[in-house]
Amino acid sequence: MTPQPPTVHRDPQHLLHHVRAQWGGRGDLWVFGYASLIWRPEFEPDEQRPAFVHGYHRALRMVSRINRGTPERPGLVFALLSGGACRGLVYRIDAHRAHDELERLWAREMPTGVYEPRWLECRTPQGPVRALAFTLSRRSPSYTGPLADDALVEILREARGRYGTTLDYLVRTAQALRHHGIADREIERLVALARRHRLLD
Repeated sequence: MTPQPPTVHRDPQHLLHHVRAQWGGRGDLWVFGYASLIWRPEFEPDEQRPAFVHGYHRALRMVSRINRGTPERPGLVFALLSGGACRGLVYRIDAHRAHDELERLWAREMPTGVYEPRWLECRTPQGPVRALAFTLSRRSPSYTGPLADDALVEILREARGRYGTTLDYLVRTAQALRHHGIADREIERLVALARRHRLLD
């Protein structure tokens, strides 16, 4: 993994204030999930739909030095990067609960302000919705850039953080996507890579 410069401080509360202003706070809140928010959303949605986003794609290219790795042996988590397209889920939270749920979601996803929160148009079977999504800039210190398979295998073999291993995170995301009928060839390739190296049964 390429050494990264120190993290630039971004005030999470300032970003939350900006997101609230863009949302308006008067209606229901929609949130787009593309990885762990699919299998561990930590809130009870009032509605859930399959969703398609154009212009962003899911990629295992974000450094994790706490949750799925350590500063000495960083792990990886998925990020939503510009370009391509992504299938996931959108969740609707009723307006009367949305402010409190957004606070909890922010505490989980934005403790250091690493993501670029954006409002993305999501296509769903019932029509388009504007949903909050947590994207990652390629200028972020947490963006790894492309990684060779040898480096990925080493991370999948060794990286472990407070919530478990990078390998477990990958497998749980793959299982959740399959459960919802979402095909992701790169994730399946990474699972097959782990299996070839006997990291999985």
